[in-house]
Amino acid sequence: MDELDLAWEDEDRPRHRRRASGPPARSRKKKGRGGKTFLALLISLLVVGGLAYGVYAGIDRIQGMFSAPDYSGGGTGQVTIEVISGQLAADIAATLQEKDVVKSAKAFVEAAKKDERSKKLQPGFYSLHKQMKASAALSLMLDPRSRLVNKVTLAEGLTYQDTFKKLAEATKLPYDDFENAAKDPKALGVGDVWYARQDGKQRSPGIEGFLFPATYDFPPNLDATGVLKIIVARFNEEIEKIGFIEAVQNNLHISPFEALVASSIAQVEGLDKDQPGIVRVLYNRVYSGKFPCNCLQVDSTVNYYLRITGKGAKPSTELLQSELHNKNDPYNTHDVAGLPIGPISNPGSSALSAAMNPPKSDFYYFLAIDTAGNTAYAKTYAEFQKLWEQAQKNGVK
Repeated sequence: MDELDLAWEDEDRPRHRRRASGPPARSRKKKGRGGKTFLALLISLLVVGGLAYGVYAGIDRIQGMFSAPDYSGGGTGQVTIEVISGQLAADIAATLQEKDVVKSAKAFVEAAKKDERSKKLQPGFYSLHKQMKASAALSLMLDPRSRLVNKVTLAEGLTYQDTFKKLAEATKLPYDDFENAAKDPKALGVGDVWYARQDGKQRSPGIEGFLFPATYDFPPNLDATGVLKIIVARFNEEIEKIGFIEAVQNNLHISPFEALVASSIAQVEGLDKDQPGIVRVLYNRVYSGKFPCNCLQVDSTVNYYLRITGKGAKPSTELLQSELHNKNDPYNTHDVAGLPIGPISNPGSSALSAAMNPPKSDFYYFLAIDTAGNTAYAKTYAEFQKLWEQAQKNGVK
C-alpha cells in the first residue's frame, strides 16, 4: 500500500520544483494521504478480486477440460448390450460408448468406481437406452429386470424329449427346431471319442446323454442349434473336469460311450449315494460273464422305449411280458446281451462320477428297498427274492 500510495503522490506533484505556499507540508500530506489510501485500497481489492475470479474461472475451465463428458438424462429408445464374462469396467464402458448409451467411456468408469454394486454386474444381455447419464446406465444394468435371459433348469435324468420341451418353453422356439438341430450331434460339439464302442454293439446316433443337466441363462435371439451347442459345451466341460474319458479307458478298459450309457441308467435307478453301487451291478452283469446271457435285465430301459414312443412309463409290476421281451425294442435288455444301444437319460455329475469309479463288489442284483428310494444289493437271486419281500412290506410297488 505504501508503494501504491507513493506512486499516486508522484502524479499529483508539480513538475517544476518550488516551495508550496499554504499550510505546512506535514498537514497537507496527511490530508491527501487519507483520500489516496482509500482509493488505493479500493483499486487493490478490485485487482485482487479480479485475479481471484480469473483463477476460479481458469480452474473451472481446466476442470471442464479434464472431466468426463456425460449425458444428463435417462435416454431414449432401446439398445441391447452384452457383458461378457471376465470383462473389466473399461471394456464394458467402451461398448456402451460405441453403442451411444453413454457419452464417454470415462464417465461410466467413474460411475462404476463410485458404486460398490458395480462389482456384482453379471455377464449377459441388457436392455438399455441411448444417450443415458452414465450413473443411470449403471443403475439400470444393476436392475435384474434389465437383464435379457431365457433361464431354464434341466434336472438330472430327463430324456431328450423332456429336455426339448423345457427348452422350447423357455426360449419360445418350436420343439421341432430342437429335434432338427439334434440330428447332427457332431455339429453340436459331440466329439469322435463318443462314437466308438468296445463291445462291438451298435451305437445310438442321438443326442441323448449329452444334454448336461444344469441351470442355463441363454442369451436372446439364439436359435435351437446355438442353445444345444451351449448345453453340449457344458457337458464337455464336466467330462474334462472329472477326467471321465481317461478314467474309464485306463481303469475300466471300456469305451467312454459305454460308461455314459451305464451312468444314464444309474441316474434313473437310484439316489446319488447309491449310484456307484448300481453301476457296479450293471458292469458285473455285462462284463463278468457270470450273469445269464450277460443281459442287464433292467426295467428302466424298457420304460425308456415306452416313453420315447409315446406310450408312457409304467411301474415294473405293470410291465407286460410283450413289453419286456419286445424284439423291436432297440433298448431291450432282457433278451439282448450287454448295454443298450445308447443312454436312456441325461446323467448329472453324480452319475457320471459313479460310472467312472464304481466300488468293487460281487453283487448282481439291486432294488429300491423302501419308499425313500434307498437301494439294497444281493449276490444271488435267492437273496434278491428276500429283499423284494422286505421291499413290499415297506410299501414299495
